[in-house]
Amino acid sequence: MPTDLARLSDPAAAAARLPAGAAVILRDRDHPERRAWAERLRQVTAARGQMLLIANDPDLARAVDADGLHLAEREVGRIAPWRFTTAAAHSLAAIRRAERVRADAVLLSPVFPTASHPGGRTLGLQRARAIARAAGLPVYAMGGVGPGNWRLLGPAFAGFAAIEALLQTQ
Repeated sequence: MPTDLARLSDPAAAAARLPAGAAVILRDRDHPERRAWAERLRQVTAARGQMLLIANDPDLARAVDADGLHLAEREVGRIAPWRFTTAAAHSLAAIRRAERVRADAVLLSPVFPTASHPGGRTLGLQRARAIARAAGLPVYAMGGVGPGNWRLLGPAFAGFAAIEALLQTQ
């Protein structure tokens, strides 16, 4: 579950609804309360057997003893992987860059149309599946994934990441 504090008012409450084994990615790099959210999410995720990944900020990740990092596509190769590291990817070329720096997994997006980018281009299910099958590391689908379509993803993906689906249950 990637956070979006502009749309997801309480990511800790959302994380509390996720099962053990889920991962929470704290994005929102410029949010003034980011450190406080990181600390709160660390408490919730640790208690629930979930992973906490901090986006693009190794110092904050270390400070709150997060489980790892999530790297924006533009940060792959600039920020060294630490513990468990995922990377954002929008193409097979981006996945190859993540593989070269030894990321543990990638979040491929946008697979479906998203509320956060209305009218934006998507990879589409068939193209996203082909990219995921060609990858040499686990690929998680992201972008418009929710209750109505996650079952369509199929075995090419290791799983999925969602924000919209959690907003629908708030």
